[in-house]
Amino acid sequence: MGSARDRHQRGLRGRLALPNPYTGSPAPLRGRQNKAEYFTMCVHDALTQISDHCPRALAGIDVGVEDVPGVIPAWAPNRVPLAAAVSATPNTNGTVVVYRRPLERRARTRRGLRILVFRTIVEQLSEATGIAVDEIDPLGHRGSEDDWDD
Repeated sequence: MGSARDRHQRGLRGRLALPNPYTGSPAPLRGRQNKAEYFTMCVHDALTQISDHCPRALAGIDVGVEDVPGVIPAWAPNRVPLAAAVSATPNTNGTVVVYRRPLERRARTRRGLRILVFRTIVEQLSEATGIAVDEIDPLGHRGSEDDWDD
């Protein structure tokens, strides 16, 4: 049984990797999305939901994802930022950047990560645009706080 585990991400071992007796090729296994793919999907879903309810919140705003934040002297010593927002100027678009690794560390479950990503983007858009959180998220999709650590 130990040989069937994918201990070092080198592919499946054991009976599941044997060729299909009818086709002669290994049976394709549907894998779970890796963390980065799932995070990107969460961001995309959040932006889709926001654009459905308040498209003006995304007008003139670039949204990006980074794995970790760069070191900024203004950080509080005990806290790592989950996201950053910069308001638009007459010459440049505003920017919202969400940091994947800190958000993943804070969420306990995938559902909790989805909710936390949505909340974080809504709050950052509100800060960057001056639009109220309740206007960006009128349905109050704030979810349960039991899915992440405070």
